[in-house]
Amino acid sequence: MAALLRPAEAADALAAALRGGLDPEDCPPRSAIAVPGGGELLLMPAASGAYAGVKIAGVAPGNPARGLPRITGSYLLLDGPTLRPVARMDGAALTTLRTPAVSALALRHLAPAGRPLGLVLFGSGPQAYGHLDAVLAERELADVVVVARDGERAERLAAYARTLGPAARTGAPHDVADADLVVCCTTAREPLFDGRLVRPGAVVVAVGSHEPTARETDTALVRRAAVYVESRAAALREAGDLLVPEAEGAIGPGHITGTLADLVAGRLPGAGERGCPQLFKSVGMAWEDLAVAVALYEAAR
Repeated sequence: MAALLRPAEAADALAAALRGGLDPEDCPPRSAIAVPGGGELLLMPAASGAYAGVKIAGVAPGNPARGLPRITGSYLLLDGPTLRPVARMDGAALTTLRTPAVSALALRHLAPAGRPLGLVLFGSGPQAYGHLDAVLAERELADVVVVARDGERAERLAAYARTLGPAARTGAPHDVADADLVVCCTTAREPLFDGRLVRPGAVVVAVGSHEPTARETDTALVRRAAVYVESRAAALREAGDLLVPEAEGAIGPGHITGTLADLVAGRLPGAGERGCPQLFKSVGMAWEDLAVAVALYEAAR
């Protein structure tokens, strides 16, 4: 997959789907089924244009201790009119490609251009590596600070970042105070840092959770930020980063500034130039899997 589609090309595929008339608000919600051992089985179908598809993904929290990936699964791509299967793909690899591509597309419209940026990256797993590659495809980075629970894994990611050009080191949550860009791709269920430290104009991307009670950012950040999401319906159903502050009475349902489709269509003039932090909260949606899977399939053909 990495040989067929670079992160920027995956982001292009997502933008093309949105410009082609796909409406994320119409995307079917994911189905989640609890399984033995505390994991989840996720079913994510979507159809648009000439194709349909479905991802079956497993989330197994105990797998890393077994030396196995936390995310497993498969993607089945179908011809739209006939529903004939045309391709099967590794679901975890597809997720590792499409999630950073979604973030990269948001960054095109929110992150400052024209100067090197300082990045604080929370996490040290596949999504952290994928996001580092995707961010570097969109913006020049002056330095990278990796924050993760496992110090050895954090240092390995920092070392990898150094091979790509920018200075890089491991750090701590308070490093967000000096960041232009903060990317959160963890399994955390509680806020990773003090949102009061994030400076005006900085961009925060949070992709790690899709559960109403789990979040990576705190109420202080959400309350003072301009908030962008993939879909209002999906965010108000699954984004704990927004639902917890709303339950606390800190924000209302109208706190969302706009969607990814709004950014791509240019319906939010001045986005990226606001005098407050900017938060892009992603929960991951089936239309994104479909758009990237179609791009992969057509590239392979």
